[in-house]
Amino acid sequence: MTLTPRLPLPAGLLLAVGAGLAIPVQGRINGALGGRLDDGIAAAVVSFSIGLVLMILISLVLPKGRAGLARVIPAVRSRAFPPVYVLAGGIGALFVFAQSFTVGLLGVALFTVATVTGQTLSGLLVDRLGIGPAGKRPVTAIRVIGCVLTIAAVAWAVSPRFAGAGGPAGPAGTGSGPEALLLPLLLPVLAGFLMSFQQAMNGTATVHYGTPIAATLVNFVAGMVVLWIAWGVKLALFGPGNPLPAEWWYYLGGPMGCLFIGLGALLVRSLGVLVTGLGMIAGQLLGSLGLDLLVPSPGAVVAPATVLGTLLTLAAIILATLPWPRGALRRLGR
Repeated sequence: MTLTPRLPLPAGLLLAVGAGLAIPVQGRINGALGGRLDDGIAAAVVSFSIGLVLMILISLVLPKGRAGLARVIPAVRSRAFPPVYVLAGGIGALFVFAQSFTVGLLGVALFTVATVTGQTLSGLLVDRLGIGPAGKRPVTAIRVIGCVLTIAAVAWAVSPRFAGAGGPAGPAGTGSGPEALLLPLLLPVLAGFLMSFQQAMNGTATVHYGTPIAATLVNFVAGMVVLWIAWGVKLALFGPGNPLPAEWWYYLGGPMGCLFIGLGALLVRSLGVLVTGLGMIAGQLLGSLGLDLLVPSPGAVVAPATVLGTLLTLAAIILATLPWPRGALRRLGR
């Protein structure tokens, strides 16, 4: 087992933010591809397939990739970690399912708040249980306050989009009241909740493989199995969608996925699951803001709440990650 060196907090947090920047870019590309194909599952299959091919090439070309690949089966056979960890890529497939089936009902705003809420809460839990390679990390009052502020800040940042969050009207004009949105909301909350477990499992596997390259490859294999089965069922029931487009940029979603899955697997050992997730959330908001400013989608408006909510998210993450001494809150309250 080869241990990768731990990163200093500032460097690791910057990398987590950088990994988060790839998430909205991937979402924009996959969303456009899904619209072009008229098939969200097919778009996910294309994205995952390209990511899998890329990770196979990287694993075969780079010496570290080959060494990590050679450690996968021995690590699983020796039960160096629970064998279920190799199925972590299925959580990524669930996240894609959640995007495909609920964004149209909830809108981007509610979907974002739901996934961030699930991911932030489970980040505290996973660190407390010590599932990731960083070991157990205490649930301090400062970390809880930082998490609550993060959820509130994300809600504020996406609040200008809440006007379209209700999605289309229900069948036969039944509308989409709060009770109709409850069940669709549970899926992105669950997907976000499980993302922290995925990062913890990937981080643990990375320690035993010696490189995040192997962990990322195993993720894509597991995710692809789930997505190909789902697409096969959809194909049998509803038939194929539109043909693949010729434009090259539609196929960049897979490499974006390689980037944030690989960096997430690398960073959880140094930062812990919660801080890695918070950094990626900050990057996700910054990336979304940058896309809306530089390459706006039709109808996109950058409102002051979006900018201020993004800045508050960064402040909340700093609050949650600084090494506050014990009893700091009590001393501040005096």
